[in-house]
Amino acid sequence: MNILIVKLSAIGDVIHALPVSYAIKETFPSARVTWVVEPPARELLVDNPYIDEILLFEKKKFKSLGGFLKNFGPMRKKLREGHFGIALDLQGLGKSAALAYFSGAPRRLGTCNMREMSDKVSIPVRGPHANGHIVERYLDVVREIGCRVDTVKFPMVVSEKDEKITKELLVRGGVPENADYAVLAVGANWPNKRWPTASYAALADWLYDRKIIPVLVGGGAVDESLAAEIMAQAEIPPVELIGKTSLKQLAAVLRGARFAIGGDTGPVHLSAGLGRPTIMLMGPTDANRNGPYGQPQNAIEVSRACRWCWKRACPKGIDCLASITVQMVKEKISEILAEGGKPS
Repeated sequence: MNILIVKLSAIGDVIHALPVSYAIKETFPSARVTWVVEPPARELLVDNPYIDEILLFEKKKFKSLGGFLKNFGPMRKKLREGHFGIALDLQGLGKSAALAYFSGAPRRLGTCNMREMSDKVSIPVRGPHANGHIVERYLDVVREIGCRVDTVKFPMVVSEKDEKITKELLVRGGVPENADYAVLAVGANWPNKRWPTASYAALADWLYDRKIIPVLVGGGAVDESLAAEIMAQAEIPPVELIGKTSLKQLAAVLRGARFAIGGDTGPVHLSAGLGRPTIMLMGPTDANRNGPYGQPQNAIEVSRACRWCWKRACPKGIDCLASITVQMVKEKISEILAEGGKPS
């Protein structure tokens, strides 16, 4: 049995889909699993023992007519060489629908909330978790093909080399070996998923007072700018690792942390997938669907009537997460520390 998984992006979404690979191989050990992904998220799949092949879909190469004509044939050929019996479109968009269709798989399934006419190509699966967490919605798709889901596992293999690099990064940044630290994921693609920098700065000072070193993570120019603001406002600048880690090295950083804090964004979902205590600050998206998987008690949602709007930027001009106070986050951290730093 050859199975194609189409989950292209973004980082957090690909993390949410990782248990699908485990579920397939647990039920069908001899199945050959191929995953189509875009370049930014590819590293998450490398060395996954439940994936046999990774196919790269470079979207930018298909944007122009000339690029499409040049790259469509080779991509279609790669897909057809897989001789897939089943294609699972977990993206549910036009581009993923095209990949599922041109794979030639006679059976094509997707999630319950498909868009851009993708439901005309693959059959939407509305399983028992259709109104639940996105991880369970993805798993409903493999349940439909006969997979048992006894354990939800997020496969993430970090090499010894990356572990060593991570330890060195932390020590050079200001985290002594064996010291307690917490990860603060300061950015997010959506502006209204970001907690105010002043709040992060105040929280960082509070963490230092409790002998827990705050470590800022993220990537890109926006996150660098946010980190600079936090460091300027804090009495003691946090350790700053923005853009200094690969995704696997970020996983190693998260594994060693007492807990992680941030908005609805990739590093925070990675923390939850790794089983670390994870506090997620949420406004435009809802915890029922996108909260820290397995830790619903650690989601802090804004109290605004307009929450769960699913808009990238607030049409009312409100700083969405500003109503989540530093005190609220301190109380949640205190709960986690009282439990020994373990997710319940």
